[in-house]
Parts: sequence; structure tokens; C-alpha cells
Amino acid sequence: MLHSAVSHGGSSPCFGLLFDIDGVLVRGKIPIPAAKKAFQKLVNSQGQFVVPVVFVTNAGNCMRQIKADQLSHILGVPITMDQVMMSHSPLRMFKKYHDKCVLVSGQGPVLDIAKNLGFQNVVSIDMLRESFPLLDMVDHNRRPKLPSSPIANLPTVEAVILFGEPIRWETNLQLIIDILLTNGNLSGAHQTQKLPHLPLLACNMDLMWMAEAQSPRFGHGTFLVCLENIYKKITGKEVKYKALMGKPSELTYHFAEYLIRGQAVERNWTQPITSLYAIGDNLMTDIYGANLYSCYLEERNRRKNSKAVAKMATGTGSSAALPQDNDHVENAWESELSPPSATSCKSILVCTGVYNPHTEVPTYANKCIKETVFHGHRDFRFDPALVEPGHIVQDVADAVELIFEQEKFWGSRVA
Repeated sequence: MLHSAVSHGGSSPCFGLLFDIDGVLVRGKIPIPAAKKAFQKLVNSQGQFVVPVVFVTNAGNCMRQIKADQLSHILGVPITMDQVMMSHSPLRMFKKYHDKCVLVSGQGPVLDIAKNLGFQNVVSIDMLRESFPLLDMVDHNRRPKLPSSPIANLPTVEAVILFGEPIRWETNLQLIIDILLTNGNLSGAHQTQKLPHLPLLACNMDLMWMAEAQSPRFGHGTFLVCLENIYKKITGKEVKYKALMGKPSELTYHFAEYLIRGQAVERNWTQPITSLYAIGDNLMTDIYGANLYSCYLEERNRRKNSKAVAKMATGTGSSAALPQDNDHVENAWESELSPPSATSCKSILVCTGVYNPHTEVPTYANKCIKETVFHGHRDFRFDPALVEPGHIVQDVADAVELIFEQEKFWGSRVA
């Protein structure tokens, strides 16, 4: 059956969809069969989406346009780069670092990615290694054959950005630690007692991810575990991050909600987008992140309503006398993107990736067997409620069907 979806009653949608990619739409480079079926329900006969859709991936090794082209090919529907959110996309908002000399770690066109995000003075790990050839010593075959001196032609590094897991972990770990312990000047010796270290921003905290193999593979979160533990072993102190982005960070979901709102405006959909649905395969990133953001939205809405009631009670329409203790929650990224219209973010877990790839779907979501070991990042607390999915379904096609039923969004079905 081919489904053509039209909005219930002809009205504009009041919900948006956030799709994970790996383990939901693809396994490595292999499309998951249910993906095309799901997206046939999401576009009309002109190939336009009938609801706002954003692809929220923790990948960070390519430009948004490249990922959009890949998705268009896989799903058989036109995807624009404005529908794609990479783990590094929120870095556009960190303008205070855009004119600083930043070291970037990862793989793929990291220099181009950084410049596309607004960074103007970018240094790669390879550039450091070429300028300081005596620092990368683990691989004997890569050591300088002849005595060499540093080629000090690079500016002092002022911040470090970790895009994703690199190719040569030993090289990246060594040089990032060197940068942190020399305050960005590799000509000097380590200063293990100097605090604080340079600003450190990391994208993608996934400990593991699902590719073609039978079991999950190491992700950037595993690299971060290595970096954090090496730094602590050397200095006795914790690595401190200025920002962690990518799922499950609230920042990532707020940016995705901003992109959802932008699509609604572009399509002249008049109803505000009040509900988000996040479809993913990983309890510790997709489900945790969606539930965490939903808690933020609910708390924000509660405070908003309590202030409105207080204004009415005083009859002044002013909130000047109200407690401002929680106002720091409305932080810089919210003012940058404007307040969200969404009031909830509902999580849906699929069984085609990291979670239960070979077992039957539990009848009830509360039968979900949660991990006994927390696979989330060090700086995120483990709360069992945050890894409890709102729904568990077999695949992404079932997820879309469930959402449409809940939103009463079914139109006509044609054979």
C-alpha cells in the first residue's frame, strides 16, 4: 500500500518530527527497509513534506549539504540542508570563539566544516603535527627519520573543538593533551598545575553507534572517555567543557526545534508547532535527550504560566517583583534562537539499531530493559526516567504510523 498523507481536516500541522539517522534510517551505508516506506507517508504528490522534519544526527564528519544529498538518495525524497542538523550545527551560535585560533579534531573536511560554521582562524591536528614533528611518537614508523626542529609558524591556539572520533587516536590524544597543558603554545613545556585549561567544546557524546556489524562500534564518546581519563591521570584534575553538544544535550534539541519552526514559517503553516516527536535507536542519547528536553519544555511552560497568573493577580502586568532565580535557564542559546513554541518532546524507540536489534518488541514501554551501566557522558546524570521511551516500536515506519494516529493526521489512503 502506498500512503498519501494530508493533514486532518486540511489544517496545518501542529507537530514536528526529529529523526535519528544511524540505526533508524540506515545501518552504516545500508538503508533500513522501513525507511522508504515511512517517508512515503511524509510527502505529498509534489514531493513536499506534509509535516516539518529535521534529521538530528550525532555525526559530524561532513557538511550538512552532503548529508542532505545522501538522505535524498536513501529515502527517495528531496531533503534540503536546512532539514539536517549535525552534532556541530549549534557551534554557529558560539560567536565569541569565531575570531579565535581554534584547534579542531575529527575526520573528514574539518577545516572546511569549521569555516562554514563561522570560525575564521582554524588549525588542524595534522597542521600541528607538521609544525611540531617531535610530538607524535607512538607510531615508530611516523617518527622523523632525521633530527628536526619545530617549525613555529602557527599562531597560539586559544580554544579546542572536538568534532568527532578521529582516525589516529594516539596522535589526537597526545596533541590535544599537549595543547591543554601548554595553554596553546606547543613550544613550551607542560604546566600540569595551571588552571583553568583552554576552552574545550565537544560535539557528539555517543559512546557507541550502530553500523553494519552485529554489535555497536566505538563512537566519539569513547574518545572523550580516553581524553578525560588521560588528562585526569596526568594532572589529577577533571577536564572541563565549555559546551557539550549533540544528543542528548538540550542545546541540540533547542536548535532542532528552531529549525522545525523555520520550516513551518517557510511553508506558511499557521498553527504553532507545540509537539515534537523524536525517533531514535539509542536509549542513552536519543531517548535520554528527548526526555531531558521535554522536561525543560514542561518546566519552562510551568514557569511561564505561573508568571502569567502572578501578573493577573497583581493587576499590573509586570513581573518585576517576581523571583528571578530560575531566569538563568533562559540562557544565551534561547535568546539567540528565540523561545521555543513546543511544549513537549515525545520519545519513540525503534528496534533496528543499538537497542534490541534481534528481539521481539515488548508489549509495553515500561517493560523496556534499561542498561545497568550508564553509557551517557560523564557530565550527564543517570536518571532511569530519562531513558524510558514514550513508545517502543519495531521500526521507523511503525513510528510514523503511530505518530499520525496520535495526532489524528491520517488523510486518504490510496492503493
